[in-house]
Amino acid sequence: MILLPAIDIKDGECVRLRQGDYDTAHKVAQDPLVTALSFAKSGAKWIHMVDLDGAKAKQPVNSEVFLKALESGLKVEVGGGIRTLADVEYYLSRGISRVILGSVALYDPSLVQESVKRWGEKIAVGIDAREGKVAAEGWTKTSKVDFIELSKQMEQVGVKFIVFTDIAKDGMLTGPNLEQLHQLNQAVSCHIIASGGIANLQNIQDLCALELYGAICGKSLYSGTLNLEDAIRVAQGEKQHV
Repeated sequence: MILLPAIDIKDGECVRLRQGDYDTAHKVAQDPLVTALSFAKSGAKWIHMVDLDGAKAKQPVNSEVFLKALESGLKVEVGGGIRTLADVEYYLSRGISRVILGSVALYDPSLVQESVKRWGEKIAVGIDAREGKVAAEGWTKTSKVDFIELSKQMEQVGVKFIVFTDIAKDGMLTGPNLEQLHQLNQAVSCHIIASGGIANLQNIQDLCALELYGAICGKSLYSGTLNLEDAIRVAQGEKQHV
């Protein structure tokens, strides 16, 4: 399983939220590039970055921060506010490895289909659920669409990667929603990346047992409940006492 440490950007700074609530944003690191370099030093190969301002503005806002992070040597996946083919092209043509489409998957699946047609596995879809229903617009709105239903639609248009977040778990350090992740992994053939709630090595082992493609760690790394080097070792299948 691939481990992706997370950097969420708001007002150009590294922050974390609780359950997607912008009012809970607090700064967790000084500099995005320095943070990315520290993740690389710990053995990470990928980094997951989110444009929180972009998600609300419905267009990229912090793109310069993400492009700067490429200097870390890590592969960068970016989500938040990416709503057009031009947005996707902008990031991928400048070295971003994977772009995450979120709200457009709900509102404009044809754009996802066209993106996959053009860029293939460089496209991921972010599906964020509140009580099983898909949320959008930076999690400020909740639809009536079931997360499994949308995942199947995305599979049908050729999406290979799905980043799934249970919003209730995000930033809470209470463990991921293993039941929903298992349901999703069984329902579609896409590579599933788990996001939200990961607190410790046991959680990493539990996700490995589900045979997921990847897992995103954010608050646990900044709060110190999870050591990135240890987590990567466990994710790669090395036995570790937890």
